[in-house]
Amino acid sequence: MSEPSPTPETQPEVLPPETEAAATEPTAPLDPIEAAQAEIAQWKDLAYRNAAELDNFRKRAAREAQDTRAYANADLLRSLFPILDNFEMGLEAARAESEKSMIFMGMNMVHRQISEFLREQGVQEVEALGKAFDPNLHDAVAQEHQPGAAEGVVLRVTRRGYKLKDRLLRAASVVVSGAPTPAETAPAT
Repeated sequence: MSEPSPTPETQPEVLPPETEAAATEPTAPLDPIEAAQAEIAQWKDLAYRNAAELDNFRKRAAREAQDTRAYANADLLRSLFPILDNFEMGLEAARAESEKSMIFMGMNMVHRQISEFLREQGVQEVEALGKAFDPNLHDAVAQEHQPGAAEGVVLRVTRRGYKLKDRLLRAASVVVSGAPTPAETAPAT
């Protein structure tokens, strides 16, 4: 036998959650002045938040614009470094022939001008020779043992590295001193 279906008089009343919460709170008439002041406080808070957000945006945009101006030439300078490397190899070849030749003297003058131009642009050479190996600034291409040299010290620079202000444009390729191999440390018999 089935139960009789509830009638509207016997069925419990189900309220939505927001109505249920409002139904349990005592309903006091809201003073229009208090309501207006609460709304004013809400709009003031929103205005302060938006003003702070706009101020932060302006500061961030100014910082990004300054960085863009400071490092705008970075790609151009990176493209110049291989050309400078080849020029320096030619300068060394001219020096080997004769330091008194007109070709060497002319190439040397151009090299000084290029170096001065790079300095004016804020480019600095990464110091490497004799320094401790720093993976943030140096790119190790080889490791070899040299008696008397501490482990992890740059022995030779195979390609110069450069920084633009505080940013690394190209890491210096270096040969680093390492621990002696077992064959070097084995006593001779």
